[in-house]
Formats: sequence, structure tokens, C-alpha cells
Amino acid sequence: MKFKRFFVKSFLNKNDSVKNKIRILIFLYLEASILINIQMPSYSLKINGKSVTVEADADTPLLWVLRDELDMVGTKFGCGIAQCGACTVHVGDIAMRSCSLQISTIEGESITTIEGLSEDGTHPVQEAWKEIDVPQCGYCQAGQIMTASAFLKNNPNPSKEEIRQAMHGNICRCASYNRIEKAVELAAKNS
Repeated sequence: MKFKRFFVKSFLNKNDSVKNKIRILIFLYLEASILINIQMPSYSLKINGKSVTVEADADTPLLWVLRDELDMVGTKFGCGIAQCGACTVHVGDIAMRSCSLQISTIEGESITTIEGLSEDGTHPVQEAWKEIDVPQCGYCQAGQIMTASAFLKNNPNPSKEEIRQAMHGNICRCASYNRIEKAVELAAKNS
């Protein structure tokens, strides 16, 4: 770092020769070109049944790969610390928060987003959501639906208490919790 400061100060020094300034520019250019040529690692993922390869830093959260690299914006950013559930996706059959899943830890895993839950929106949980008219603002709904569908896959006949327990980690700012619970009950009946 001191070396760079020396070059920059030297470049700005009016008494320095043009020849020296050219050397400094060449040094800075070469250093910048080295940094630009560093390639990002590639990761192979299976998202919604399709194989994709993405280039990203190892610690990039899956949420940002989905939204920024793959233009899959159904998965929402809510808190960034895996506390609200808006970014829930399925890894295998397990509901997980994509904002805290580093891309390097899930290479080769099968990932399902809200876009891949059902091609035409006819998954039993999605149908129940429509029938009960759950959403108000709708922002949390993708995460709520993904959590509910993973839960019902593992527990197809849940009690009210089990539903509350499964859904308690998903925050709804509009407080549609009663309708969410009813929709999960209806989806369980209709599955």
C-alpha cells in the first residue's frame, strides 16, 4: 500500500519527469489489468429442474445469484440475516433461507424457487393461498408458500400447532397469520 501511495504522490509531483510519470502510469495500468483478469469461480446448480452454471464469489448468497445473475425475482430479500423467511427456497426438500446460503456450499444441489414450485401455479399450497385470499401486500408470500410446501411434503396431515410451529419463522408484515394458517390447513386437506 505504501508503494502505491509513493507512486501516486510521485505522479502528482510537479517536479517529477514525464518519463517517470509514464513509468507510473504503466505500473498502475499493469496492476489494474491483473486485477481485472482474475476470474470468478464457476458453480453448477440445478435450479427448478434445469442445470445452470454461474460465476460468483464463493461467499455470494444464493439469493443474489437467483435475483441478479439468473433474473429469478420471485424469491425476495427481506432481512439478509435469515430471520424473516422472505427468501425461502427448497434445497432438496428442505426449506432454507437463500440469503444466508453461500453459493459455494450448495454446488450440485437441487434447488426449487417459487417459480419452479409449479409451472402454472396449481401446487396445492398455491391453490389454497388463492382460495383463502391470503396475501395483502404479497411481499412475504413466496417465502411463506415455500415454507408451507416443504412442511406439508414432510408432514401431510399436520395439527394446528404443528402448522404454527412450522410457519413461525416466516414474518408477515401485514399480519395475515390466521389466513396463512387456514391456507396451510386447506392445502393439507386437498393434497
